[in-house]
Amino acid sequence: VLYKEDLGTGIPTPVTPEIERVKRNQEHISSVLYKEGLGTGIPTPVTPEMERVKRNQENISSVLYKEGLGIGTPVPVTPEMERVKRNQENFSSVLYKEDLGTGTPTPVTPEIERVKRNQENFSSVLYKEDLGTGTPTPVTPEIERVKRNQEHISSVLYKEDLGTGTPTPVTPEVERVKRNQEHISSV
Repeated sequence: VLYKEDLGTGIPTPVTPEIERVKRNQEHISSVLYKEGLGTGIPTPVTPEMERVKRNQENISSVLYKEGLGIGTPVPVTPEMERVKRNQENFSSVLYKEDLGTGTPTPVTPEIERVKRNQENFSSVLYKEDLGTGTPTPVTPEIERVKRNQEHISSVLYKEDLGTGTPTPVTPEVERVKRNQEHISSV
């Protein structure tokens, strides 16, 4: 409710073909409306590939894939399989700490101190403390180019001073793509 306070009056915009297209797309996003006016489909023959996909869909069910399983072939337990089983047990967030034992102390080297300082700087608050003074850099043509590119990244500014576009012919392929886009469901 609060976001509508102090709204003021708006500026009416002309209804362009683009706005009409967006309105039609919004109507088709509804899970109910996109099925209206669907028409009749063209039946397709059942191919072996379609039958394979249907069987796979049935097997995706967590119940059905176990039906009609049959007898398995025993496999010898190899050292690799034992290693994988031990690793699987260690994936548990509780079990990997059991039977931990004592650790080996490592000396505090300059490298470890550097890493600790870097870890402290990862905090979104701490990295700004004790900032100090910066070194001014000259504004080069490269820096100006980067600044202009950054301005155009904005979703608003990149449309300013757009200019005129080149019209493209509406081919049957373009019409087909437009129809497909209109029928995409939000679900």
